[in-house]
Amino acid sequence: MKSEETIKEHDGESNEVDSEEKDKGEEIEVDEEDLPSGAAAIHEQIREDGQKELERDGMALLWSAIAAGLSMGASLMAKGIFQVHLEGVPGGFLLENLGYTFGFVIVIMARQQLFTENTVTAVLPIMHKPTAGNFALLLRLWGLVLLGNMIGTAIAALAFSQMPIFDDATRQAFTHISEKVMENSPGEMFANAVISGWIIATMVWMFPYAESAKIVVIILMTWLVALGDLAHIVVGSVEVFYLVFTGAASWHEFLWPFAVPTLLGNITGGTLIFALISHAQIRNDMSNDKKQKTSSRKKTASKQ
Repeated sequence: MKSEETIKEHDGESNEVDSEEKDKGEEIEVDEEDLPSGAAAIHEQIREDGQKELERDGMALLWSAIAAGLSMGASLMAKGIFQVHLEGVPGGFLLENLGYTFGFVIVIMARQQLFTENTVTAVLPIMHKPTAGNFALLLRLWGLVLLGNMIGTAIAALAFSQMPIFDDATRQAFTHISEKVMENSPGEMFANAVISGWIIATMVWMFPYAESAKIVVIILMTWLVALGDLAHIVVGSVEVFYLVFTGAASWHEFLWPFAVPTLLGNITGGTLIFALISHAQIRNDMSNDKKQKTSSRKKTASKQ
């Protein structure tokens, strides 16, 4: 019978990402001065973050994702309240959609697990070393985070629809906002979600150098998603769950035309397009840099 320490050790190994650095007992290099370009430094920083996320404890990921789903309810709440109080105000549309950014600010600044962020950060270690173990860790992460986000958004929507928190005008605004999401066909949902996934991925790519301007980056990029009426699987889930719990939509409608096309679109835009292109742009730089360093070490060794 295995001891408790042996079991823990085995569990820790099962969550380890396969990478060249770990094989050599090294850490990922993120110093721009030691890398061939600034883009390579950003790529390696995000890959390091993704590797840490892939190795996190499963229950920690799930609870963080549930918290993120709850926090994203702030987007519907703020947007609905703004819509009520800005009715008839010139430029009210712009300020109303600013409310959409609230949930993202809370989730990202609080370091909670949001599914669309992980479509970028967690996929880079797999692109670096596409082993079966790494793919399994990616699917584990995505599954837990998506499940947690859905649980959190459902709880938030249920609270908004059933608890005596908001007046009738605000509830009507919630319904109007949510019904607008459902006006799209499955094809339109998918196309909108591709662009949304791309924008969120771009935002994540900007974080390493954003520093104190990070909150500004979050607001600007997610505001753009709102202004374009683009589909996002987590924010949209709060809105469509609200319709389900108020009886304005069915569970079948939640899955189709909303959830499935939106999820696939977000993954396509954030992973299959943005992450692949971002990885491709630095792949040759990193490969050539590695060759130069190897050649330099060989020359130094031959002289000695």
